[in-house]
Amino acid sequence: MTPPAAASSDDSRFAGSIPQLYERYMVPLIFEPYAADLGRQVAALRPGSVLELAAGTGVVTRHLAQQLAPEVSIVATDLNQPMLDVAAQVGTARPVRWQQADAMQLPFPDRSFDVVVCQFGVMFFPDKAKAFAQARRVLRPGGQLVFNVWDRIEENDMILTVCEALDRLFPDAPPRFMHRGPHGYADRNQIADDLARGGLSRRDIAVVAHRSRAPSPREPALAYCQGSPLRAEIEAQGPSALADATEAAIAALAGRFGPGPIEGRIQALVAIAQA
Repeated sequence: MTPPAAASSDDSRFAGSIPQLYERYMVPLIFEPYAADLGRQVAALRPGSVLELAAGTGVVTRHLAQQLAPEVSIVATDLNQPMLDVAAQVGTARPVRWQQADAMQLPFPDRSFDVVVCQFGVMFFPDKAKAFAQARRVLRPGGQLVFNVWDRIEENDMILTVCEALDRLFPDAPPRFMHRGPHGYADRNQIADDLARGGLSRRDIAVVAHRSRAPSPREPALAYCQGSPLRAEIEAQGPSALADATEAAIAALAGRFGPGPIEGRIQALVAIAQA
């Protein structure tokens, strides 16, 4: 999930300490299992070249670097340079090319890649069909677009619990970033229609569930409240809002899942489409 990085306008919500918190807490909490899935799916396609969109701090990139043969070129892009900076600092098993790029206007020639892959970024493209058309343009004939998006927030236990706690804490202006952003593109019919309008065929969309695990309620509370763009909406509530929200989230998670270790369901939609 790299929300501002997938958008077409500059966005500072992934600045400051957020990229580091994102990598430390959010990646192991919810992104790692899906990154492993995408890496396996891309490797099974046996591509010669791969373009990653909305790479964030590089969790999928790391799996691609491990699972693809050394001769397979990997270009990992994101609109948000601070996220790519963290990705480059963490590093990969072999060299990849990091490049700042806008998914809505890709700076690559036509028919440049065998596979385009994107983890939890599509939800934030301002015009999904246009972004899919860009992916189709840079894919070679018969190439594949492989991506995932989060299912409805009600299918994801920990973030639902956190958001319910924030609703109670801020009843006059409940933060809604998670509802409209990460979990706002979960209609399979809409996804298939957008892919078709982008010129992609053979559209397979599957529901994939995993378990999210954390040592204690503190880690997911920090991940969601402080390591995601939800933080900006929380901080807008007042000077003590971030600390109050984090404590409320910890209490709510502990009340539902216990003091730790804790785990809950996470669920996403995984799509493959052909150029």
